[in-house]
Amino acid sequence: MKALLAFLVICTPSWSADWVLETTAPWQARDSQVEFVLDDQLWIGGGWFQSFEAPPRDVWSSADGKKWKLVTSQAPWKHSDLAMGITFQSKAWVMGGWFNGRLPGHSASNEVWSSNDGIAWKQVSSAADWSPRLAAGLVEHQGRLWMLGGTENYYFGDATSAKNDVWSSADGQTWTQATAKASWSPRAYHQAVALNGKMYVLGGGNYVPTYEARNDVWSSPDGVNWTCETENASWAPRLWFSAAVYRGRMWVIGGWSKEKDNFGDVWHSENGRDWQRLETKTIWKARHEHSVLVFQDKLWVIGGHARPLSSEVWSLHLPVDWKP
Repeated sequence: MKALLAFLVICTPSWSADWVLETTAPWQARDSQVEFVLDDQLWIGGGWFQSFEAPPRDVWSSADGKKWKLVTSQAPWKHSDLAMGITFQSKAWVMGGWFNGRLPGHSASNEVWSSNDGIAWKQVSSAADWSPRLAAGLVEHQGRLWMLGGTENYYFGDATSAKNDVWSSADGQTWTQATAKASWSPRAYHQAVALNGKMYVLGGGNYVPTYEARNDVWSSPDGVNWTCETENASWAPRLWFSAAVYRGRMWVIGGWSKEKDNFGDVWHSENGRDWQRLETKTIWKARHEHSVLVFQDKLWVIGGHARPLSSEVWSLHLPVDWKP
């Protein structure tokens, strides 16, 4: 019996981790916002309140995830719904996106904006070489920005709206097309990450006119040649989820599908083929179109549509001895 107890002690993981609710932020609950880490702070901006309203253009920052500061109430980029955001060359970048929901005058954008401080924004391009779009993948890889897929029409799309083109840029102004048609199917509402010298395209699909959700994973070292790592990852097909790279692994977090509605799960993989689910005692309410960031060696889940919209800020820190 003593030997058995000793075995159990040795074989039981020494680590434990749980999601922590850091705060309910003072900004209005939302989804589809841009997010980035800049100057040792978390940032969110813009997003979606409802379909019959112009999207917000406020920008908020936080040094600890608990206390949030309104940096500007009216950023110059107006296509802030499902725009693409990233940190690149020590600047914040916002590009593409959707304006005006289902209202007259709605449009997608191919504008590119950057900022050194999240306050003053410079229009790097009024019309990038890629066509206007929203809900695309955007990553940094090999010292360049990469734009992957997306859709040109949110609520009113047709069969040609979704894209599978790939573009890259060293400065956000001049873009080069790597391929007009990548091996993965045209899609939006997917995610893209960069890990170990490769870019990965994860899941996504289409919303209108025909709903489609996928859970395939593709990788490429150059944006031209793509390998299907799996046609069916362990996580269910989904749109409007979030992804990040944390502790040398890619993470898929939350999302939505027509069959399931919101997801409240967390998955991780080091190669895009083999996925494991992270189980925790405490977790945020299932949601989609939330922000996920890596900051201060933690994973952060911010806002999103949790029925209703949320302004919660959650964090997860994995101990040093954590092993998958």
